[in-house]
Amino acid sequence: MKLQIVASLLPLLASAAPTAESAKDAAPEPAFGVMAVRSASPIHFLPMTAASQKFWLGGETSSYCPTPPVPKEDCPPGTDTVFSPGGYALNVMVPGGQRIYVDPTGALRFTQAHSGAIPPGSAIGPFEYTPGDSYGRFTFTGFGADGFMACPAEDDRWQVFAAIQNATVPGGDVGACLGFSAIAPTAQHQGFAAWQYN
Repeated sequence: MKLQIVASLLPLLASAAPTAESAKDAAPEPAFGVMAVRSASPIHFLPMTAASQKFWLGGETSSYCPTPPVPKEDCPPGTDTVFSPGGYALNVMVPGGQRIYVDPTGALRFTQAHSGAIPPGSAIGPFEYTPGDSYGRFTFTGFGADGFMACPAEDDRWQVFAAIQNATVPGGDVGACLGFSAIAPTAQHQGFAAWQYN
């Protein structure tokens, strides 16, 4: 009797077993960087960098590793801005991590290390990473946005905002901002990219 029950269930179990194709589809998303694509513009191919708890096109990534107590050889490089798989946080080692959000002005920001504080009225998503053959894409659709835009700021940098018309941007002119496609190349190193970003 038991043998008949098991035998009758075998076809069902076989159909429920994962296939090589479904295992491929379930592959984990990678950590990734972001680069702006907008042909014939000053932001074309600029990498997105984290500094001053904001995101920029142009400029340098700002990071920190507490040595001591962390041995210098254990500090991640901290030279590139890398997002964690899925794009809701930065790929950092600091306990508690650093989350990504869009503040009420529309600016793309990240939390201070050791603090999960996010200003009231901010959006913590939806962010979306979409894999691709050569590189992925990263976007934000909260607040009715259609991705990201870069707005001219000081020091020849462009501050990154959600692509919304009521953003409060440097200089006050949303018309000076440039929408862009955020391509997301897989990070060369999938380990932590920084201890923390500043």
